[in-house]
Amino acid sequence: MKPLSALSVWLAAATVPLASASVDIDWTSETSIKAGAKTIAYGLMKYYTGNNTGDVAGNLPDPYYWWEAGALFGTMVDYWAYTGDESYVNETFTALQHQVGDDNDFMPANQTKDEGNDDQGFWALAAMAAAETNFLNPNDTAAGGVQWLALVQAVFNEYATRWDTADCGGGLRWQIWSFNTGYTYKNSIANGCFFNLGARLARYTGNSTYAAWANTIYDWMDDVGFIDDEYNVFDGAGFGTGTTTGTGNCTEIDQTQWTYNAGIWLHGAAAMYNITNGTEQDKWKTRVDGLLARTQTYFFNDSVLYEPACEPESACTTDSLSFKAYLVRWLAGTAQLATHTWDTISALLAASAEHAALQCDGTATEADGYKGLSGTACGQKWVDGATWDGTNGVGQQMAALSAVFYSQVMAWAPSLYADDDGGTSTGDASAGLPKTDASLTTLAAITTGDKAGAVFLTMATIGGLLAGCAFMVKD
Repeated sequence: MKPLSALSVWLAAATVPLASASVDIDWTSETSIKAGAKTIAYGLMKYYTGNNTGDVAGNLPDPYYWWEAGALFGTMVDYWAYTGDESYVNETFTALQHQVGDDNDFMPANQTKDEGNDDQGFWALAAMAAAETNFLNPNDTAAGGVQWLALVQAVFNEYATRWDTADCGGGLRWQIWSFNTGYTYKNSIANGCFFNLGARLARYTGNSTYAAWANTIYDWMDDVGFIDDEYNVFDGAGFGTGTTTGTGNCTEIDQTQWTYNAGIWLHGAAAMYNITNGTEQDKWKTRVDGLLARTQTYFFNDSVLYEPACEPESACTTDSLSFKAYLVRWLAGTAQLATHTWDTISALLAASAEHAALQCDGTATEADGYKGLSGTACGQKWVDGATWDGTNGVGQQMAALSAVFYSQVMAWAPSLYADDDGGTSTGDASAGLPKTDASLTTLAAITTGDKAGAVFLTMATIGGLLAGCAFMVKD
């Protein structure tokens, strides 16, 4: 471990770090792989406008929803931790802290009215990664901020208050508020966020309450049929009558399968495997192995990752174009936590990374929304190999970046810290506030004050860094 000078952090972020305008990776060279990842990361972060004067830190421009910004900054936490590239630490820190909301639970006033459980969860997943990797601690900046672990605990505690046994015997609803479409739908990604965070909190804190919740959530998924005997992870089901999301008691299951659903459950199961022993560990090993085997069979074509629900027909939406990024992330995390999976996962990550990089020779221009270096826009269809598919966007760029650096999990991955083993983030086990529809008395749109706050937080963070604070990265 070594400290980096505060000035070098700022200068790296303030300059264009690249001289080459192509992504041509020699997979035997660490230097080449990191250079390729840096090129793709530069193109990805050029989509982000939250650090521009008058914009809001943490938000992506249209057509990207708020949750995908949380996913992006979770990716950038890991990008820093894997590569040691500190170019985007300021922006990532500022974005995450600006979106915590008044109650320190990732429910900011200008997002909460439309926020779903999965939306909140993706921001909490980013904070969990920050805690596990000792990302820049709020105590080490002039702006201060909320501790990463406490943020995750707040979201988890609020999830626990929303667990609904009256319908379908348990589970989180997709949406938080009764007036939003999807309130009468329970799905695998919202419950997957709850499960994944619970498993990782159990590992980080050693608190058995989180592990007990993780067991409860997984058992419910199994009982309701969202995870079947062959380890297919289905999207979800509606309940009640007269709704747009299905009738019955979660019996009419939407059997669509998405990469990110499989990944979030696989990774959480690996975390539970990692912290258990004896017959309990055997149970989780069976689940890890089953989920991985089904993931390998269903979501890979000759070991190259694809999105079967929409990719072959070029029908993926803005959201689903990003889903592969998260499966790659959670495959790498699984390999760390359950090392017996590495032989299988390494082949999948290596082939997917190589094909993803080949898709990053796109000629999209600023008119197409791409502001990265010419000839480095990434497409979606990795299976198609070296012929760019003509698409570009945050999802495609983030997925390709993820494929490249997560493929090096066993060579570059940072230590996964815990609070009794080098972790620097402190928690608050009582964080989070129960919320009801009635609590939404006034939800303001984004205001000049929001924008000014974003600018202030950015400048205060930079000021703290330039004043001499340092943070640690792995050698």
